[in-house]
Amino acid sequence: MSLTTTDKKQIIDKFSQAKGDTGSPEVQVALLTEQITRLSKHLQEHKKDTHSRRGLLTMVAKRRRLLSYLQNKHEERYKGLLGSLSLSK
Repeated sequence: MSLTTTDKKQIIDKFSQAKGDTGSPEVQVALLTEQITRLSKHLQEHKKDTHSRRGLLTMVAKRRRLLSYLQNKHEERYKGLLGSLSLSK
């Protein structure tokens, strides 16, 4: 369910703004999106796993807050991120 080090490195390299950038909203949203995708697959198999479902809802809320921040501050970066992650808003 969790991301491996190589998966994280690939996502960070793809979405970072500069070398060594791990804290930008784009990187954080991309990492959260990958975790949400994996956890959603887990919950389809294990329907009664309520503890993981609560964690999923927390991650979705955090991603939504980061996306709204990015939308308010940098509209063009927000639209580019939505397109590259295939998210709809």
